[in-house]
Amino acid sequence: MALCLQYDGGAFCGWQRQPRDPSVQATLEAAIAALDPHRPALAVAAGRTDSGVHAAAQVVHFDAAGPIPAGRWPKALNGRLPPTIRVRAAAEVPSDWHACFSACYRRYRYTIHNGRAPNLFLAPWSWHRYRHRLDENAMASALQEMLGHHDFAAFERAGSSRSHSRTTLQEVSLERHGDLVVAELQASGFLYGMVRLLMGQLVALGEGRLSQAELRRRWRTGDRAAVKEAAPPQGLCLLRVGYRQELFPRAAWYDCQPRFQLAGSDSPDPIR
Repeated sequence: MALCLQYDGGAFCGWQRQPRDPSVQATLEAAIAALDPHRPALAVAAGRTDSGVHAAAQVVHFDAAGPIPAGRWPKALNGRLPPTIRVRAAAEVPSDWHACFSACYRRYRYTIHNGRAPNLFLAPWSWHRYRHRLDENAMASALQEMLGHHDFAAFERAGSSRSHSRTTLQEVSLERHGDLVVAELQASGFLYGMVRLLMGQLVALGEGRLSQAELRRRWRTGDRAAVKEAAPPQGLCLLRVGYRQELFPRAAWYDCQPRFQLAGSDSPDPIR
């Protein structure tokens, strides 16, 4: 069985089960086990989001032994899950289908609030950078250079179990909408901590603290020691996971993180 689910990452230590702190995986598995006690529940996700990172359309699979049809799983699980996790859709999949290994891509969105005045309603879902007006054109240009298949060792946190640090950035975009700067990155797979480390470097570039030439040198030479700033988790959202055949209705799966709208500047004293 495959599930499409959303969660508020601020309520959890991340996707993966941890000994003491609440995880999305352990919470979901407990709800599955309450409905289908015939075998131990083991939920496998398409991507292991870190503590504080949100998901708009995470994809998970598990073996279902009971008689519950796919169409009834979302309502049944949502009745047993906390309001910080919602199952959007479910679909039956072949026994050899895998949420992680069958995926063609993962797409993340990172939201930066670049207005001077704080906004309570944006704070849980964005990174507030207010001292300087970000140069979104320089940030977008640097991001475009990274399209394609490269070694991104400079943006890989210690502790990764991957045998190499090469991956393919398939699509990227970075745009300003008033006081919001929004980046989207789509790749065949992401390294451990990659998006947050990369966004930290792009913000340093956008604030004028890092040159484009130095950023280029760091990622092309794999100079991980020079990459010290990571963007905070609350601005990051796993937007969707793609497969060769769409499993879920688009309304439940595609771009399900609402876009914030701020007309012009949200501050009477805009950043210059």
